Amino acid sequence: MSICQDFKSSPICAISKWQDQRFLWGLMVVAMLGLVILAHSFFQNYLYMLPCEQCVYIRFSMLVMALGGLVAIINPKNVVCKIIGYVFGIYGAIIGIMYSVKLHGIHEAVHGDDPFGVQGCSTDPNFPFGLPLAEWAPDWFKPTGDCGYDAPIVPEGVELDAIQKFFTEFYADGWYLIPSAKFMDMAQCTLIAYVLSLALLVIMLGSWLYTKFCKNK
Repeated sequence: MSICQDFKSSPICAISKWQDQRFLWGLMVVAMLGLVILAHSFFQNYLYMLPCEQCVYIRFSMLVMALGGLVAIINPKNVVCKIIGYVFGIYGAIIGIMYSVKLHGIHEAVHGDDPFGVQGCSTDPNFPFGLPLAEWAPDWFKPTGDCGYDAPIVPEGVELDAIQKFFTEFYADGWYLIPSAKFMDMAQCTLIAYVLSLALLVIMLGSWLYTKFCKNK
């Protein structure tokens, strides 16, 4: 029976079966690690878009989700691995939503009519569980930018190549999904990604619990 036929005949059982494979967990790992690497290597180091406090928290939350996926990939059929994957994945998505909402609020405030007095951004981050990530990996987790201001800041004397010049001009007013229209800032995009991830994880978890504990009763 094909995947589509499985889903049509019993969606809950099909979703429960899919998560016993490595694909869905691997997809979460690739997506979250890919976004962190893109933010660090391309936007931060190549385009000089400095990360703010909330930005490095968002990176942390994505790595938490990726870690959960990596644990689950070890053996998706193993209950312990799967539970750890869900705990890390759901926790990472929830705190990611919180960070994204806060960053969007700061972004709206600093770009509003009265940006003075806006609070919520520090160069001394406090990660969950007291993790000193800014000391362990400062290039990845040390805030060097201001919350809400995510336009490229090119150091003096740096000569940009053609690609750098194009993208620094493209994001001159800050990171937006569509910069020319200032449509959807970074915080809104990460918020959507977290919400979708959380919804998928909850559906997967619910399907697994249903087939494990309720179906045969």
